[in-house]
Formats: sequence, structure tokens, C-alpha cells
Amino acid sequence: MNIILSNSSQEPIYMQIKNQIKQSILRNDIKEGDPLPSMRRLAQELRISVITTKRAYEELERDGFITSFVGKGSFVAGQSTELIEEKRLKMVEERLSEVVSESKNLNISLPQLQELLTMLYEEGE
Repeated sequence: MNIILSNSSQEPIYMQIKNQIKQSILRNDIKEGDPLPSMRRLAQELRISVITTKRAYEELERDGFITSFVGKGSFVAGQSTELIEEKRLKMVEERLSEVVSESKNLNISLPQLQELLTMLYEEGE
């Protein structure tokens, strides 16, 4: 698993870990039943405290993305296709909400924003 931490980010380290694992699950990079590195091993690889990785894993488990078993480890939880799609849409909606807010602050009109979004979306095709 390739997790990249940023010291300059406003986001706490445990949230960076949580969000990157969550995105990997939602993108289907890691699939249902796939094992995650142990908290201790991930902490060693990232050169951070085990407490930090433990908090990230606990939040992922609380949110239903992983399941943990004492003595066995943590694994990607099984989720319905509908639920995964809903989580993907929510993630995009949150980011778009930030973009809309920033656009309003910069006096960018809705038609300009729609044109930009369309151009960027079609650029990837």
C-alpha cells in the first residue's frame, strides 16, 4: 500500500492515512477481503506512532470500510455496490462543494464553472 504523508498538510496524519485507504477502497484498488498492513508495520513504514495508525484504522472500521479481527489483522470490509457508489458520490459532492464555494468567492459564474467542468471532464476522454 502506497501512502504518502505530507507534513505541510493542514490535515492530521491519521486523517491522511484514513482518507488514502478509503480512496483506495472506493477506487477498487484494494478489494473486499484484501488484508491491510498491520498497524505496527504501517507505523514502521511511515515512521510514525502506532497510536496514529490505530486511530486511522479505528475510524475506517467505524465508518464500515474495514473489519479487524484480534490476532488476524484488518481487512477491507464487504460492501454492497449501491453503498460503494453512494460513498463515491458523497466524496465527489464534498469536493465539488468546496469548488463551488471558492468559485463564488472568486465571482466565477455558474455557466463559467459548468464550462470549465465540462472541459476538464472531456479532456480525460
